[in-house]
Amino acid sequence: MTKPIRIALTKGRLEKDTVALFEKLGFDCTQLHNKGRKLILQVPDANLEVVLAKAADVITYVEHGVCDLGVVGKDTIMEHGGSFFEITDLGFGRCRFALCGPEGRDFYGGYAVKTIASKYPGVTRRFFAGKGMDIQIVKIEGSVELAPLLGLSDAIVDIVETGSTLRENGLEVYEDVAPISARVIVNTASIKLRKQEIEGLIARIEAVL
Repeated sequence: MTKPIRIALTKGRLEKDTVALFEKLGFDCTQLHNKGRKLILQVPDANLEVVLAKAADVITYVEHGVCDLGVVGKDTIMEHGGSFFEITDLGFGRCRFALCGPEGRDFYGGYAVKTIASKYPGVTRRFFAGKGMDIQIVKIEGSVELAPLLGLSDAIVDIVETGSTLRENGLEVYEDVAPISARVIVNTASIKLRKQEIEGLIARIEAVL
């Protein structure tokens, strides 16, 4: 048997959704369900080896060729970039980047330089550069909603799913920035060296989406 195709999955919700997708394909996911603390797991009937990692590390492992494929959110791809092929939108993990701030404010009014808080400075910078706006960015690691409430920023750029956290804290969406969902990424060498196997797997995945 040829060596398994190694695929890095983003731990958490995307991991669960990908395992459900594998089961739709009829793969034996016993090891993935009984993983304990293991980080590298086998899907023997599909000749797959699954690596569980944090989102940004999925990109790193695929980029450096230690994993052939990865499943990662478009948010991570947009923030970190990298040299790989993004080949399939899996359609799950749907949400969006949005510009949000205190309810009822005219965000675009006035000429003062705005301060924006975000966990995603790269996405934020590009969004406002596209509008020709000068901004200051404050990087926040935790609950970014706190920044405008404490007067640290005029607005935030964050991931919004239902908007309930915003509403509960007196914030609203001013503008959508970009849609997000889970994507399959492929190492640039793997797509050439293992073209047939990878294209076969992707075709099976796309057939059940």
